[in-house]
Amino acid sequence: MRRYDLERQAPVHDPLEDTISADRAQSWAYAEDFVTEDEVLLRARGRAAQLGCHAMLPGSRAALTLLTAALGARSVVEVGTGTGVASLSLLRGMLPDGVLTTIDGEVEHQRAAKAAFAEAGIRPTRARAISGRALDVLPRLTDGAYDLVLVSAAETSCALYVDQAQRLLREGGMLVVDNALWGGNVADPARRDETTTAVREIGRRLRDDDQMLSALLPVGDGLLVSVKRAAPA
Repeated sequence: MRRYDLERQAPVHDPLEDTISADRAQSWAYAEDFVTEDEVLLRARGRAAQLGCHAMLPGSRAALTLLTAALGARSVVEVGTGTGVASLSLLRGMLPDGVLTTIDGEVEHQRAAKAAFAEAGIRPTRARAISGRALDVLPRLTDGAYDLVLVSAAETSCALYVDQAQRLLREGGMLVVDNALWGGNVADPARRDETTTAVREIGRRLRDDDQMLSALLPVGDGLLVSVKRAAPA
């Protein structure tokens, strides 16, 4: 915890903080590589690089699979299929009969994701890929019918997706927001650009929402995890 000099009204620099910061960076890198990725995931990452689309970082991907498995998720929505890196992470954590509904406006991205699903041996009936704008598709999905909804702060309409996600979740369901630290910018109060401010506000909204129980996990580029509480009796 950073100390504060009340007389000078300024933070007190502690040389130990430099060592702690270096250790944290090393620990973060270690955690990112803690769970190795197989050839299917690596090829999906390669396709993402070729197509210029976002791929969830390894630490977030591993945490997402763990959260999905712990939840016993059977019905999941993903906004932004990309080339299937996060999709595979969800599917591998879901129950064997679970179905992933994944939405993306780019047909080429979904084609790449389907190739990854086939390579991973995922049955076609387990992944329902919908091509279109998420804001057009999400309102057509059933209220309170989903165990988990994944969105990314990299999406320009993320705040609107969060609103839709809360409607879609069952009680006890989980909302996961990727890129919730936005390259480290969210934690820096000096960063006030439009995107950083918007991502920071999403975190505040979910943290202060009495209906949601939230935590911000410092893995990958940050995972904001919120569980929908039961309605008051």
